[in-house]
Amino acid sequence: MTDASATPRAGWRMKLAAFSLAVSVFTVLWFMVSALGTRFGLWTYQVGLLQMTIGIGAKLAMLALGLGLVAQVIALIKYPRVQPLILALAATLIAAMCAFRLVGFGGLATSLPPIHDVQTDWDDPVMFSAVLMAARTEDGATNPVLAAPRVPDYADSRWPGTAGRLVSELQADAEPTSPDDEDALYPRLDPVYFDLSRAEVAALAARLMDRRGWTPVTAPETQDPDTIQIEATAQSGWFGFKDDVAVRVRSVDGVTRLDIRSTSRVGLSDLGANSKRVHGLLSEVRDRGDGRWAP
Repeated sequence: MTDASATPRAGWRMKLAAFSLAVSVFTVLWFMVSALGTRFGLWTYQVGLLQMTIGIGAKLAMLALGLGLVAQVIALIKYPRVQPLILALAATLIAAMCAFRLVGFGGLATSLPPIHDVQTDWDDPVMFSAVLMAARTEDGATNPVLAAPRVPDYADSRWPGTAGRLVSELQADAEPTSPDDEDALYPRLDPVYFDLSRAEVAALAARLMDRRGWTPVTAPETQDPDTIQIEATAQSGWFGFKDDVAVRVRSVDGVTRLDIRSTSRVGLSDLGANSKRVHGLLSEVRDRGDGRWAP
């Protein structure tokens, strides 16, 4: 085969496309390491989420996306185009996925209220046991557990008008006001009522909490003659964020009433995770125990 008939090589264009792909893959690995490092306690969530993911990760994603687009344009300049163009397209798609994920995360965080503590009864709030509070303290939890928590002042820079407001008010504002309300941010969280005994409802709730993989903190125990409380900790997948859940079962006017509270240990906004968790457990306990939303 003569030199004239040999297949020309892409040269530096191929190297640029390969480099852009490498940067995109590195960006994905960076996000994985930042999340898993947080989960396994190698660094705090402020480092893993705020600095590594949102701070450095966003810049890496934009760099990878820019390199991928530039590599695509250069790959189209002259023959051969196929190999460098394929690599550049792959790099762009991976980088775009990372960038859109971050943009979506930011949009979701801003659209939802700046709260991390929800429950079914703010008038008579569910309070955590001394055992669970000790576990939160030992884990370095920064979010207090209060009967009437308020949104901190620093939230106003991102969520104007929320500073100082009661968390219960923001939760109520985010929930539907009627069955036809399709614009609600959260599902409605109401107590569930049963004709079963307190012990039967508590046992059912404990089984369902265990099936969800939550770590038990306190077994069903009687706090007073009319109340049983169960507590567990749920942990998220990648970052390992911990949210504490307390289920209170008590006798009210001849029926059994179930209330739930779920509170994050760290962070201002939970992105709706606690509300979703409480509503899911409420609905399943209600369905399996033949419960109802009204006494």
